Amino acid sequence: MTTLIESEEHRSLRAAVSTFAQTHPHTTNPEDNTRLWQDAAKLGYIGVNLPEAYGGGGAGITELSLVLEELGAAGNPLLMMIVSPAICGTVIARFGTEEQKREWLPPLADGTRLMAFGITEPDAGSNSHRITTTARRDAATGDWVLTGRKVFVSGVDIADATLIVGRTEDARTGRLKPCLFIVPRDAPGFERRPIDMELSAVERQFELTLDDVRLPADALVGDEDAGLLQLFAGLNPERVMTAAFGIGMGRYALGKALAYARERTVWKTPIGAHQAIAHPLAQAHIDLELARLMMQKAAHLYDAGDDAGAGEAANMAKYAAGEACVKAVDQAVHTLGGNGLTREYGLGRLITASRVARIAPVSREMILNYVSHQTLGLPKSY
Repeated sequence: MTTLIESEEHRSLRAAVSTFAQTHPHTTNPEDNTRLWQDAAKLGYIGVNLPEAYGGGGAGITELSLVLEELGAAGNPLLMMIVSPAICGTVIARFGTEEQKREWLPPLADGTRLMAFGITEPDAGSNSHRITTTARRDAATGDWVLTGRKVFVSGVDIADATLIVGRTEDARTGRLKPCLFIVPRDAPGFERRPIDMELSAVERQFELTLDDVRLPADALVGDEDAGLLQLFAGLNPERVMTAAFGIGMGRYALGKALAYARERTVWKTPIGAHQAIAHPLAQAHIDLELARLMMQKAAHLYDAGDDAGAGEAANMAKYAAGEACVKAVDQAVHTLGGNGLTREYGLGRLITASRVARIAPVSREMILNYVSHQTLGLPKSY
């Protein structure tokens, strides 16, 4: 029942975040966005999922996704919440050394430091089996040396470090296996180049080049032989949080459309009284609610320690939320007509932004591949 009916504590958290978010009008100003991040962190929202022992709220992805959804529903989704506390914070909390936890978790929780996440590559996408960024040990010093490229890495310019997915050679088989490394932003050989995106977003996207980046032995997060397990411990929360991002955006767009449909009058009748307007908005609401249920299921499974069950549900939640978000935004724009494309109403920019929930961090087609193969037991097609 916990996945169907929110607890009083969760309802209170949702109401508090919503009230807080309404005090910060939508902005694309980086300084305003930073202030929003810092204010949210002071209230414990940014690090709500991180361990109490390291300054976090001691809750889980369930609570963190709720926070992001409500921020998005108010028009202020914080994209870096998906990356810094959800992916990087989770991986370090679960697999990091005590030293790594002490160094990174408190500032990630209180918002004074951010961490980016680099997995996607120009040729491999986010397929961990085809990643070509390699990490080799320097036998003389014990250091790691990383070489490779990453693309579509969010917020590298504002992050203090990037959690990079590389691959090391298995001494027994010679095969490459994924491993995670903390790369400081000022590491020699670590270069970034902004990607020119047609997105109206505060957070910018970057291409990274790692040219023999030398890291100390303790830059490795977790066990060198458990990289895939550790990787998906971060990717499942990423999918849940992307679902929250999409649901929040969809709710924001739907709210704008509902307000307009109640007020806009044609022939003395609000346009929302007409089924051609009302029914598509009702359908958008239903789709968003269904996506939220699957997101809550995925978050609860993850927080309960069921990584396998969470993986399936998180993929489904991300798929459902992406579809619901795009439909809600499209219908909102159609409801407002020409006004839906004006800067005053702020919906036009969401036409592009809503597609992010469909294609990132994994495309809907790859999720369908996953479900058809892993869930339905059909032959693998790729």
